[in-house]
Amino acid sequence: MFDFANSGYTTVVLTAVFNAYFVSTIAGGPGGFDQGSATFLWTITLAIANGLVLLSSPVIGAIADFRADKKRFLLITAIGCVTATALLALTGPGDVLWVMVLLIISNFMFASGEGLIASFLPELAPQKDMGRISGYGWTLGYIGGLLVLGVCLAYVTWAQAQGHEASSYVPVTLVITAAAFAIAATPTFLWMKERAQPSPLPVGQGYVRIGFSRLRHTWLRAHHYQDLFRFLITLAVFYCGIHTVVVLAAIYAQQVMQFSTQDILFLVLIVNITAALGAFGFGYLQDQLGSVRTLLLTLVIWLAALVIAFFSESRTEFWVAANMIGVAMGSSQSAGRALVGQFSPPGRSAEFFGLWGLATRTAAIFGPLSYGFVTYVTQGNHRAAIASTTVFFIVGIVLLLTVNESRGRKAAYNNSSGD
Repeated sequence: MFDFANSGYTTVVLTAVFNAYFVSTIAGGPGGFDQGSATFLWTITLAIANGLVLLSSPVIGAIADFRADKKRFLLITAIGCVTATALLALTGPGDVLWVMVLLIISNFMFASGEGLIASFLPELAPQKDMGRISGYGWTLGYIGGLLVLGVCLAYVTWAQAQGHEASSYVPVTLVITAAAFAIAATPTFLWMKERAQPSPLPVGQGYVRIGFSRLRHTWLRAHHYQDLFRFLITLAVFYCGIHTVVVLAAIYAQQVMQFSTQDILFLVLIVNITAALGAFGFGYLQDQLGSVRTLLLTLVIWLAALVIAFFSESRTEFWVAANMIGVAMGSSQSAGRALVGQFSPPGRSAEFFGLWGLATRTAAIFGPLSYGFVTYVTQGNHRAAIASTTVFFIVGIVLLLTVNESRGRKAAYNNSSGD
């Protein structure tokens, strides 16, 4: 249900509505920045937020493991993301700095919560079922994003028919998103149990020090988890591409393909259906073929989709590319999360998913930032920027071939004591 709840934030704020609104209206409105600079500002904002997550997520994960307090940490992130998203509704054209601050807060809370909720996976499913259970969660997440987006699309369609401007109807979509997150996340905090047991706090030590100490211990023992660390590097590379597409696809559709807000909402709504089907179907396929082989297949689909998007001249061609991205997006993210769970020793899941957060947030910094930089230096050439994004998937495919799935699982089992 938490996957269901937080997906509305990703879909509306980062993917379908607010990103394009930020570039065209908040930063790029009359008297504001040019389109290339506004895009770069958007990516800089996300880079700052993800940089904060990069620094904090491994430590938060280690502390949550030690205290067996993942659920409380998760509640704090949910409240923070909901509040900051609702406050974004009070902003308007020209409020660039205030919007950037709220985006940083909301995205920091959202991303921190992602790592924490993922760390519950080893408590909820045995290794053999992690791919399927992770697929269920990701599928339900896309359904949640789909429902929130559907409500927003209905409202935007009505508002446009009444002659309202984006500056009046986009804020309402943020209120819808915040409310949906708060309501849908409630079952998680009412019924999900914290199954881990807390460890006693050593005399003279604080939780922050212990968090850094456990993280250091994990890094020093990296040779015991060589496939986990190889995969985390691989994941950081191809997630650069994934994060770039997630937060910039709507901007590309608006600026290159001339999609309106309503067009983008409808496109993302359909792509969410495709993504849900991809996550569900590939979840089963993952347990049959293995996570690495499944990921290889999805990365090839990603690469092909971006090539089609680059050459697209008609909306039909772009629709084909977008739905290929949908299939690959749900399955690649689900498979990646499950593989980290399989490679993580029992009892240290939050710590190792903190490293997963470290890898994905590194990607969330450099991927979109590279796209924004290309649009800035090319004065708004989004086709050049999307072409540069293909490099992340090509390199990711090569690196993934070095990961040995069975060896990584054995390493997690053999080091389950955490000694």
